[in-house]
Amino acid sequence: MRPAATMTAWAVIAAGILLALRFGNVRVVLALVVLALALLTVASRPVLAGGGVSDAVAALVLLNLAGLAWTPDRGARSRRVKLWTAVIALQVLAVVLLVMPGTSESARQAWRWLPEPASRAWPGTGRPAALVFVIALALALARFALRPRATESGLVWALVAAFLALGIGADAFGTTIYVTTAALVLAVALIETSYAMAYGDELTGLPSRRALNEMLASLGPRYAVGMVDIDHFKKFNDTYGHQAGDELLRKVAATLMNVAGGGRAFRYGGEEFAIVFPGLTAERAIPHLETVREAIAESHFTVRGPDRPRKKPAQPPAGGGPRKRVAVTVSIGVADSEGTPATPADVIRAADAALYRAKRAGRNRLVS
Repeated sequence: MRPAATMTAWAVIAAGILLALRFGNVRVVLALVVLALALLTVASRPVLAGGGVSDAVAALVLLNLAGLAWTPDRGARSRRVKLWTAVIALQVLAVVLLVMPGTSESARQAWRWLPEPASRAWPGTGRPAALVFVIALALALARFALRPRATESGLVWALVAAFLALGIGADAFGTTIYVTTAALVLAVALIETSYAMAYGDELTGLPSRRALNEMLASLGPRYAVGMVDIDHFKKFNDTYGHQAGDELLRKVAATLMNVAGGGRAFRYGGEEFAIVFPGLTAERAIPHLETVREAIAESHFTVRGPDRPRKKPAQPPAGGGPRKRVAVTVSIGVADSEGTPATPADVIRAADAALYRAKRAGRNRLVS
């Protein structure tokens, strides 16, 4: 195996682990430890002569990655995270002991029970590991289908790369490249996840206030900003509960996403949103904001009972269940960068001041 490739692989894995620890993502830490286990197995193939032990480790690597696909990103106190940490640590310890020169052949023979019926259908891995790969890939893809996010996607590709690394057998350099690629995929997925957390609002799916500030800093001299606030939201929360309040925020956000005129919606904070119209004046943005305000006012929000099922049933239950249709409105203030030179903060303040004038005037209206 080429020393430079091996050193690069270990460096990428180590850097990925440090990055994952920095962001508190235990799952990526464990996935990278699993890849280190795969790399150790690849490097030790001459010691593990006969293929049985390396086949067993290959199957374990694939199953570990599939299991981690169903493990929470965060929360080191989670039982599932603790379980995987202990299991993977024991596996790493066992493999380290097996590759030590003084390990007896009888100890290695104990590992060969897993790939006993091995076939040469897949060189270096055997049919059992290929079957394990199919099962593991199905589990990882199922998780990605339920939660299509960067880390889940990264684990799917890491699983494929790990299988190729442990399956091509003869070419040690190629296996190292595959492991390095898998580690890089997980590191990139971690960066994408961290970026989404920093610049996106998890509840509504809209870009966050930080993303708004960056966009405003990059705009030209002409733009308009509309500040949108849900009327009587605190009263709604107190009456129907925070879960219903979260659903209302998502519903309003979904409407704001569809604003016309080139506008882009952001979650500003609490029940307040911002819509930026690059290249437009406040006068030209007003019709688009009015359309949004009217759409929200015309679409009543249905509050369901606390015992409602998580998924909407195909047929409503007999009696209809406790439901209530609630009218929801928003107030909007709009300002632009025309006139006296103004910073983005000045435009936001002017739009906010117009928003509060709209509230004092009776709500459910737009003021510029």
